[in-house]
Amino acid sequence: MSHHIENWMYLIGQIFLIPTLAAIALLFFYSLFAFGAFAVAWGQRRNQTLQAAAQQPSRAYPLLALAQAQPGMGADARDLAAHKLLEVPRVITRVMPMLGLVATMIPMGPALKNIAGGDIAAVADNLAVAFSAVILALIASSLTYWIVSVRKRWLAEELVWLQSQDAANGAARAAA
Repeated sequence: MSHHIENWMYLIGQIFLIPTLAAIALLFFYSLFAFGAFAVAWGQRRNQTLQAAAQQPSRAYPLLALAQAQPGMGADARDLAAHKLLEVPRVITRVMPMLGLVATMIPMGPALKNIAGGDIAAVADNLAVAFSAVILALIASSLTYWIVSVRKRWLAEELVWLQSQDAANGAARAAA
């Protein structure tokens, strides 16, 4: 009975190899795209200060653009918007190592079977898939981790600046 369960689990595990590899490839290309967008934003932020961006916000300053588009937006809504901006890359940062581990472990079963059968070429093929998948997953995770870390600071800077502007406008209204 346990032999049937083991075979069933093995077969189910093998079914997930292609979807896992497809997810890793898709998210790897997304991380490259995100890195390119990050590099463009970094260049724009390097050439434009917060004060100048408040007059003419660019994509490099998403919270300033949002505050300009929706002037009545409160601090909590802006904080929520900042969290939403980081959500996808944060999820990718956390999920990619897990997908890499799954993509490493699934080919290990056939590789071990091939060792028992003496088919070293098949073992090498299975291990190549396993290690290539985990390498791509870790690279993608590293890129998105770095992007999230820096963008979190950028968004915090924008939030602080917007709060200081809210306080200055409130003081000016109170004085008037």
